[in-house]
Amino acid sequence: MLNRQGRPTSLRAVADEPAVSGAAGGERPPVGRSDPDGSILAARPTFTGNRALAQEEALLFEIGRPETTGVDIEEPEPFETRLGGLERKAAIGLPGLSEPETMRHYVRLSQQNYGIDTGLFPLGSCTMKHNARLNERMARLPGFGDIHPLQPVSTVQGALGLMSELARYLTTLTGMPAVALQPKAGAHGELLGMMAIKAAIAAKGEGETRTTVLVPESAHGTNPATAALLGFKVKSVPAQDDGWVHLADVLPLLGPDVAAIMLTNPNTCGLFEPRATEIAEALHAVGAYFYCDGANFNAIVGKVRPGDLGVDAMHINLHKTFSTPHGGGGPGAGPVVLSDRLAPFAPVPFVRANGDAFELVEDAENPDAVGRMTAFHGQMGMFVRALAYMLSHGADGMRQASEDAVLNANYVRACLSDLMSLPFGDKPCMHEVLFDDAWLKDTGVTTLDFAKAMIDEGYHPMTVYFPLVVHGAMLIEPTESESKASLDLFVASLRDLAMAARNGDTARFTGAPYHAPRRRLDETRAARHPILRWTPPSPVPAQAAE
Repeated sequence: MLNRQGRPTSLRAVADEPAVSGAAGGERPPVGRSDPDGSILAARPTFTGNRALAQEEALLFEIGRPETTGVDIEEPEPFETRLGGLERKAAIGLPGLSEPETMRHYVRLSQQNYGIDTGLFPLGSCTMKHNARLNERMARLPGFGDIHPLQPVSTVQGALGLMSELARYLTTLTGMPAVALQPKAGAHGELLGMMAIKAAIAAKGEGETRTTVLVPESAHGTNPATAALLGFKVKSVPAQDDGWVHLADVLPLLGPDVAAIMLTNPNTCGLFEPRATEIAEALHAVGAYFYCDGANFNAIVGKVRPGDLGVDAMHINLHKTFSTPHGGGGPGAGPVVLSDRLAPFAPVPFVRANGDAFELVEDAENPDAVGRMTAFHGQMGMFVRALAYMLSHGADGMRQASEDAVLNANYVRACLSDLMSLPFGDKPCMHEVLFDDAWLKDTGVTTLDFAKAMIDEGYHPMTVYFPLVVHGAMLIEPTESESKASLDLFVASLRDLAMAARNGDTARFTGAPYHAPRRRLDETRAARHPILRWTPPSPVPAQAAE
């Protein structure tokens, strides 16, 4: 079957053709609609494969033409190559599009994606909150949006002043005396915090003996990875049935070989760690350090200062706590706050007031300090957005945001607890609520099936199968951004799905999603056997073309 351009419709989802598998086993959904009992009825196929505003979009390689480009580039003057025989021997073969075609291609792809501006984004332990447009406007102001990191310091005094003010807010909110702004993401900040701990240990002459880091079994996966990357041995702290880390489990593990513990608080089970202060005291008593994973700081801003809990280092995800976009269209931002014990080991550069001006300290004043984490000073765009959020909310507003985040999560917990099982009992949660799959037993529906069916209802699935300490975990974080109306619709949708699973409507789940631009992918095969090169389809026989 050919389209109007004479090309085979290999990627068009028409009703009289079998679904086409992608590289990872995903299929185009049939063109259709749902009847009252939920089955998919074939509708009249369209010539283009489009379904009104739900437009099909082929690969760039399929719609582009190597001879086309949106930019005119002059032929270079004769030159001698310096590639030592490694230069390309043939045309590069990249597809070209006109400017309108390029715009349409990426807009259509964006319409097949889900984001926080599309709807409620319930990813647990990820805090997908509203990104205020005021923040975006501030980040684009002249003087913030067009400065360069190599400008003379005298020409960027306003930017340095903003960084200084952001640092003041972060240290005040956390109760910590120092902050390093350079890290470009939470994991990068986590690395810096543990590097500061390692530097402090080495400065005391204990680098050869303190080689072990304690990591709870419910921790984020980056925690043991970061410790291992720095050469530490990782020792697990067992998870208990109540979801908390217990002092009784930590004490037997402490000794002269322990460098630190990496503890998330509130933890990944959505619970506040009630023994955090006692654990910190026990660590300090044996000369070790307390690293706090600050991924869930969004739940306690204005309510709890980590420094008061005995924390020595903690990274802060500006995208999660202070509403900057995830990644920010480039590098993210994961500042690290440090205690008095670790402040001397902070990296450069850092901003320092010098009379009425600000200076950028580029040379480490402590020879044992970490040194430099990045080429420049961090991610300026994220700094502006985060401070705009702080200033627009104020202290009381940020505290209310934390309270609302916890309230919304507990509202979801209360509304679903009669249908979906809670692994740690019916006690209040923090900013996210954790369900397990015990309630799905004997239904023929798995956690993954339930998550895929949520896509058909117009929701991005919650975090599934994490934390690993809970079987078939479903971790929901509504954030403070959602109104009661949006939460009620979300809850009603999940209740409808839960009742369908309990009533034996397995077809609604095992084949889901039915209405997404692509059917269910084989994620395992995609990860283990990715197809990274596009190959043109075989030529269409002449008889078929006729």
